[in-house]
Amino acid sequence: MSEFHFQQFSVIQTNSAMKVCTDAVIFGAMAPVKRGDSILDIGTGTGLLSLMACQLGAGLVTAVELTLPAYDEAALNFKNSPWAAQLEAVHLDIQSFAANSHIQYDLVICNPPFFAEHSKAANQLRNTARHTDQLSFDDLLNSVDRLLSPQGLFYVLLPIHAIEQFVGLALGVGLYLSRQLDIRGYAHNEAKVGALTFSRQTSTPYKKLLTIYKADRVYSEESEPYLTAFLLRFAINF
Repeated sequence: MSEFHFQQFSVIQTNSAMKVCTDAVIFGAMAPVKRGDSILDIGTGTGLLSLMACQLGAGLVTAVELTLPAYDEAALNFKNSPWAAQLEAVHLDIQSFAANSHIQYDLVICNPPFFAEHSKAANQLRNTARHTDQLSFDDLLNSVDRLLSPQGLFYVLLPIHAIEQFVGLALGVGLYLSRQLDIRGYAHNEAKVGALTFSRQTSTPYKKLLTIYKADRVYSEESEPYLTAFLLRFAINF
C-alpha cells in the first residue's frame, strides 16, 4: 500500500492516478481558507486538498471526484482522518454535480486537468486526471460560477502557459483574478505553475514568485512557513 504521512493525517494513494507531490502540498498549504468556510474541492483525487483545508480550519468540505478508484481512496482517507464528520466525498463529474446542487460555497479549490493537446500516457486514470478531455476550462469555470457564493473565492493551480487563457475565460463568467503566486523549484528554474485566486470583485491582481527550495532537500525561507504545520520533517517529536 502506498501511503504518504503528514503530521495530522495520512493519504493512501495506491490506486489514485495522481500522487502527493510538492506542488500540490504547497498549493494546499497556501489555500485562502478562513475558519468555518464551506469548501468545494473539484477533482479531489486522494482528498489531499480537502484534508489540508480541514487542518487549516475549514467547516464542511465536499470533495467531488470522477474516477472510482480515486473516490474510494478519498473516502477512506476522509474516514481515517480527524475530520471525518466534516468531509464528504461525492463520486460524480463536476458538471452533473453543479447542475443538481443548490448549495454555494465560500471557497472552491481545484487542481484541475492541465493538458489539452499533450501526448498521453498508457494509464487511462492518469490521462483523466491530467488532461482536459472530460473537464474543459469552460466547463470548470461554468461549474464554479454556479457553485461559488457572491463573496466567495475560487483557488486553482494552473501551468504558467495556460494562465493567460484561463484568466480571459474567467472574465466571461464574472470571475476576476485577485492573486497570482507563481511557483518554481529552485532560484535557477523558471516557474512552471501558478496558484491563482479569483473573486467576483474587480481589483488589481497581487502577483508574486515563490521558490520552493534553496538547496537540495532544503526548503526556502518563503516556502517553509507554509509547510511547517504539515510535513513530518517539521514535527517536534519526529
